[in-house]
Amino acid sequence: MTEAVIAKKGAFFADVEEGKTYLWCACGLSKNQPFCDSSHKDTDIKPVQYVAEATKSFMFCGCKQTKNRPRCDGSHGKL
Repeated sequence: MTEAVIAKKGAFFADVEEGKTYLWCACGLSKNQPFCDSSHKDTDIKPVQYVAEATKSFMFCGCKQTKNRPRCDGSHGKL
């Protein structure tokens, strides 16, 4: 299994719109962090779909180690 690349040891804050679907980069290779740009195509890691529950700023995981994908859960503090 391919290991995810740590894109950032912290959260990516992004404005999301209620009801809109986003693809969170789970591999860490995307040049469009925290969102997928299909850089995972040569890995066995797939992006995670997230449907925004409200229009707000959302904390997406940057280290790719979160247990609550795609939300940042502070796992980067253990790296």
